[in-house]
Amino acid sequence: MSNTTGKYIIIIGAIVIVVGVIIYFFHDKLNWIGKLPGDIRIEKENFKFYFPLTTMLLLSLAVTLILNLIRKWL
Repeated sequence: MSNTTGKYIIIIGAIVIVVGVIIYFFHDKLNWIGKLPGDIRIEKENFKFYFPLTTMLLLSLAVTLILNLIRKWL
């Protein structure tokens, strides 16, 4: 292992802690996640299908931007 591996592990851990704190303190304000237009939800009598397409795209975009900023600075 090298120093860069250690840096990446520390950064990932910090991100997990920040996300955990946000979810812990603001869980009641984040109820829109998963209910965006474009999220696919099919509910029938004995069947439920949920595919959060828009939510996944937005989270992917946010993670990509954050990782690109981290890579630029390190």
